[in-house]
Amino acid sequence: MEDKVLRKLFLGFIQIHILHHAKEEPIYGTWMLEELREHGYSISSGTLYPILHSMETDGLLTKEEKNVDGKIRKYYTTTDKGNNVLSEAREKAYELFKEIKD
Repeated sequence: MEDKVLRKLFLGFIQIHILHHAKEEPIYGTWMLEELREHGYSISSGTLYPILHSMETDGLLTKEEKNVDGKIRKYYTTTDKGNNVLSEAREKAYELFKEIKD
């Protein structure tokens, strides 16, 4: 039960992380998986890709397909809506951090 609650909570953190990096430069799934693992998130591609697709459907990310070494790679960048959501999430996260840091 505890794992399920933490997983649900961390989903929001993961989405903020995705928006942060997709704003800086286009990201793709494999790179994002590695980046999340460096920060202690243990998710599979079967979890990440539906998150990316959902964020695209919600208008937070836009996708561009590029041919890389003969394979199609999907790159994601934030939309204006995604940038606005990220900005608001940063403010809320900062306020929360200040409150719970001790």
